Amino acid sequence: MPRRKAAALNGLGFRRKFAALTALGLRWKIAALLAGGCAVVAVAIGLLIHHARLDQVAGNARSNATAQLVRVRQLYELTGEVDRSDMDAALDAPDLPEPLRRAALAGQRTTYLDMAADDPCVWAARPVGGRKPHVLSVRASLREQAGEVAEFDRRLMISGAVVVGLAALGGAGLSSRLSRELRTAAAIARRISRGDLDARIDHPRPPGARHGKDEVAELAAAVDTMAASLQRRLEAEQRFTADVAHELRTPLTGLHTAAELLPACRPAELVRDRVHALRTLTEDLLEVARLDAEVEQPDLDVHPLGRLVETIAERAGGSAAGFTARGTHAAYDTFVRTDARRLERILTNLVANARRHGGDPVEVRVEGAEVTVRDHGPGFPEHLLKDGPRRFQTGACERGQGTGLGLTIAFGQAQVIGASVNLANAADGGAVAVVGLPRA
Repeated sequence: MPRRKAAALNGLGFRRKFAALTALGLRWKIAALLAGGCAVVAVAIGLLIHHARLDQVAGNARSNATAQLVRVRQLYELTGEVDRSDMDAALDAPDLPEPLRRAALAGQRTTYLDMAADDPCVWAARPVGGRKPHVLSVRASLREQAGEVAEFDRRLMISGAVVVGLAALGGAGLSSRLSRELRTAAAIARRISRGDLDARIDHPRPPGARHGKDEVAELAAAVDTMAASLQRRLEAEQRFTADVAHELRTPLTGLHTAAELLPACRPAELVRDRVHALRTLTEDLLEVARLDAEVEQPDLDVHPLGRLVETIAERAGGSAAGFTARGTHAAYDTFVRTDARRLERILTNLVANARRHGGDPVEVRVEGAEVTVRDHGPGFPEHLLKDGPRRFQTGACERGQGTGLGLTIAFGQAQVIGASVNLANAADGGAVAVVGLPRA
């Protein structure tokens, strides 16, 4: 069980490190990748150089020890004594490494290198004597050579660290332009998604302008092409909507005049009601087309918000049952800079939407520079809160319960006058629409 727990903790730690790595920006990922690659190469080359240098030092030490052993043996055979002038030569040395002793007693002349000891040294030994052989050995200290190898390794590590640092800086520098171009493309794409269809990346190196492939330039060209195509489609749709609505106004005006001349009866009332609905829909379509074309210019002026909302509420049907206009005394002292006609259009649409789809009572409340319209019905549907209003899409399941243009027009007019409209559902039930206005 403890092993499983430790393995789970190790896996969790690895996932956290991997998540932290993936959270880095593209520039730092490329820099880290280049630095990691250079680090692996530097370590591999450093190990090869280290072993080559160590083999060179070991070879020289073994050769010198063997040559000295030959001189010591020749002198021993002539004089019967061991020369200790140059190296630590001895006969049957007590500290002779056991593997070297066994090899010498077996009749071999061999060497033994010990670089890991506190006092690095090299041994050379061979048998001497007749029936009862002895082991003649020499020992040479390699402390100086070990220091040279350590200094050599330190220089290798410093050189490798410098190379890795330069690779990381070079990778960050090379990828900074790529990262900057990708961030620019992402910013332009976000502007396009917010409705700014005139935004373009305009990459300085379009595809085909130079040899080879430039994926960033291809991406920029694809985004620009997509934006241009989307703009053409939307403009064609807007022109079609405006043309249809404009062409419908003339026959609808004549139809309305003819309907008013009908004698008073139930069928005539139905005809007049449908003609009125068609005229309202046509005017809404024209208004939506003007808002889409962004040709609307607000007539901004300073107004006392409380008094203005009270007047709008009265014209919107404030005397009807289930509708009240509320405002604190401070609301009548709050001045906002807005277009009164467009604000009336916004609040009228919000109130009409609340009375059509919500439940009584419908309340209009002024607090500071905000106007809240609330009903006590089922609230806004989730798709409306998530995606915002859509044309010809309403929250009612029944057909004939609105066109879905009311909230669209309210949001569009709010954008024209610099206001904001936020939709939410109250905790105790009901839909809440808050219109935020700029203070004077």
